[in-house]
Amino acid sequence: MMYTTTDYNSISLYRLFRNASGGQLATSVLAILVGHFVIRGIYRLYFHPLSKFPGPKSAAVSHVPEVLATWQGEQHKRVALLHERYGSVVRIAPDEVSFVHADAWKDIYGHGSKGTLGGMPHKPWHRHTNPNGATSLIIAQDADHTRMRRLFNPAFSERALKQQEPLFMKYVNLLAEKLHEGIERDPNHKFDMLKMYNFTTFDVMGDLTFGEPLQMLSNATYDPWVTAIFAATKTGTRLGLMVHYPLVEKAFKALIPPSIMTKKRYEHHKFAEERVTKRLERGREHKGVDIWDLVLNKSEEKGLSRPEMDNNAGLFMIAGTETTATLVSGLTAMLLDHPRAMKKLTTEIRGAIKTPEDMTIERCAALPYLNACIKEALRLYPPVATGRPRVSPPEGSTVCGHYVPPGWIVSAPHLAMYTSASNFKDPVSFIPERWLGDARFESDKRHALQPFHVGPRDCLGKNMAYHEMRLIMTRVLHTFDLELCEESGNWRDQHCYVLWEKKPLMCTVKAVI
Repeated sequence: MMYTTTDYNSISLYRLFRNASGGQLATSVLAILVGHFVIRGIYRLYFHPLSKFPGPKSAAVSHVPEVLATWQGEQHKRVALLHERYGSVVRIAPDEVSFVHADAWKDIYGHGSKGTLGGMPHKPWHRHTNPNGATSLIIAQDADHTRMRRLFNPAFSERALKQQEPLFMKYVNLLAEKLHEGIERDPNHKFDMLKMYNFTTFDVMGDLTFGEPLQMLSNATYDPWVTAIFAATKTGTRLGLMVHYPLVEKAFKALIPPSIMTKKRYEHHKFAEERVTKRLERGREHKGVDIWDLVLNKSEEKGLSRPEMDNNAGLFMIAGTETTATLVSGLTAMLLDHPRAMKKLTTEIRGAIKTPEDMTIERCAALPYLNACIKEALRLYPPVATGRPRVSPPEGSTVCGHYVPPGWIVSAPHLAMYTSASNFKDPVSFIPERWLGDARFESDKRHALQPFHVGPRDCLGKNMAYHEMRLIMTRVLHTFDLELCEESGNWRDQHCYVLWEKKPLMCTVKAVI
């Protein structure tokens, strides 16, 4: 009987294990494993398609540094430090290269001109599905994304936002009313402004998305739905790390019942589904203007299915709320840390707007220092600090002059890019004047700041977010002086799990009007 070389190797390996004692077997297995990791490490360091990119050897050979940093909520800091050490392009994992060059936005996330990535999603996005099996804007393939985006665009246009101005004003005025009530009861009352901002943005988006608020400002407490959203963020980020270790993921899923793994996601979906049902039952005759007023006619014509409505409603309740509250909280903290900037901004607001009734979207948008402060806050405290990974297309891609072979991950991390000395002078200092033509900052690469991304998958609601940020900050600073409480010092020193793990922002408030 004839044996091939493979047969002889298999027979020899079988005889080795059959004849080995327990100790010898363990030693043999250990040797095989060590050999495997050594050979893989050598390949990743010297022969891998990404081996030409600079970066630490530990990141090139293993996902462990990335996993540990992400688990601890420190990945945003790790990536920023790596760029500070290695430059504008860094290999941050065996399969991923990070760019902080200002042109990386168009090369990675642009509209898909030849040789660019054209909005292709990172592979793990394809692993994510909604409980009802339907898609949504954030995970949709290109054709579905284009169709849904075309349906929702009118609801986020400047014309629609102007129609919704009374709704925005209703809740920013209610925020001011609740602050007044608190200090009337106790002039030394401490407010968690983070909560107050969250209450406001979730009530606004609840009304816009479902035609009714979550009553969080009125009840001064988080709706159970919002609590579920916050609880799922950190856990979801950590569980997502198992994508790097399929065997661990398989074992984990075998040990943990699926009902526990998906409980928070199903809770979130159920909340959205119930509220969409109530909104659709009211039809187009309810009072006010919300997203569905501007979508329902078109959805019947172009085919926005009911499951897609549920999924996108749930998406809007995350993307259109927490991120806006994050930014105004961060800006409040930075202004309180920089009294000169706070004084300059309150002077501008109170000089331009005499009474709360004078506040409009247009008047707030015309305040230059306010806009500069918002941009500077987005730079130093972007609501999403890390990058959105993309996969190089089959023909490969050139990013900022660097050819990336096909099938590997690239990203542009927000915080690392915005705090890089290669893009901004005094990169970690809060200086709104850099956005107002100050000659000291002529060398700043302003186009590096893209907090809402670029290309076909940029943020649909960015105009709404800017209007809401300006209205909230203007209303609060027009009427109140704020003082940061001692326990909220170093407020921006936070962990990040895609979204920031924020601490209470405790302030005392004094009415000036």
